[in-house]
Amino acid sequence: MKKILHIISSPRGDSSFSIKLGNAIVDKIIAAYPGSTVTESNLVKKQFPHLEEAHLTSFFTPEDSRTPQDLEAIKHSDAAIKEIKDADIIVIDAPLYNFGIPSTLKAWIDHISRKGETFTYDENGPRGLINGKKLYIAVASGGVYSEGPMQPYDFVVPFLKAYFGFIGISDISVFRVEGTAVPGIMETALEKGIDSIVL
Repeated sequence: MKKILHIISSPRGDSSFSIKLGNAIVDKIIAAYPGSTVTESNLVKKQFPHLEEAHLTSFFTPEDSRTPQDLEAIKHSDAAIKEIKDADIIVIDAPLYNFGIPSTLKAWIDHISRKGETFTYDENGPRGLINGKKLYIAVASGGVYSEGPMQPYDFVVPFLKAYFGFIGISDISVFRVEGTAVPGIMETALEKGIDSIVL
């Protein structure tokens, strides 16, 4: 039995290919680990705020010195970090928008990036504090970015691998639904992506 955290960042709802692929990954995990629980975090519905001065102030204020305003500013961050720490497996749906991740996902990442909570620094440099997790990334794109001439324009997978490696998660698998806007590829893109899922 596993605790699964499913992060949704696409605003397209039922028509989203990244959500469909993410759901397929979650279904396969549940089939492999019967009795697993799923916590779904829809970043579009939660509307994580982009970082402002109040958030940064709350992050760097010692817990016993936080004002009511600090506690209000830090609540999104605290809740998101708790979800990550509680999970055994994390599934992130990541559509490729303009060569990168959606701003909803970037805002969430900014809120979970806290020294002393998800990473720290010691005499050897940075060290991730979120250890022992498995991460699956469900990427969807209108073009083909896993290979060919557009591959250098994929800043989704390299960024997410680098970021989560930084906070301590190195066991990462990536699955793709790609070419959803390319005739001759789009017709079977979702099926091909789902078929590629191997836990």
